[in-house]
Amino acid sequence: MSTQILFQVQLVLGYLAWLLCFRAYGLPWLSSMDRVAALRAIATLHSFRFFGLVFLLPGVVGPDLPAGFAVFAAYGDFATGVLAMLALLTVRVRPLFWTLVVAFNVTGMVDLVVDYYHAIQAGLPEHAEQLGATYAIPIIYVPLLMITHIAAFWFLLRPRQSVA
Repeated sequence: MSTQILFQVQLVLGYLAWLLCFRAYGLPWLSSMDRVAALRAIATLHSFRFFGLVFLLPGVVGPDLPAGFAVFAAYGDFATGVLAMLALLTVRVRPLFWTLVVAFNVTGMVDLVVDYYHAIQAGLPEHAEQLGATYAIPIIYVPLLMITHIAAFWFLLRPRQSVA
């Protein structure tokens, strides 16, 4: 099986596995909480996106990892992680919290979509071995991030539940 096909199959299966897991466990758990608590849980997950800076470390990724992909992905993840941490720090200042929740989700989702675009433009699936130790990030971590961004927007946009 070619590197491109193997990478694409694993990426699709990463999304499928996380969707099944999220539908069975994540969404019911988050839905049992109030919106603030659910969005704090999602922000906590995304606060670890500083890890994306690893795409810039020589020796961790291959020397031929396309710079057009690596640089944007690294700094987009870093920005999203910082915004998520700021949201967590400002949970008691609700207007600022809501602004930062929207900001980290918009930034994070745009980052992931643009990363997919850059990856396709740079031919990353054909050279996925250049991801080196970071190979698991797009296969395992990114699908979960995208799914939780979608969930965050769902929690942000759904009407408030009235307390009986």
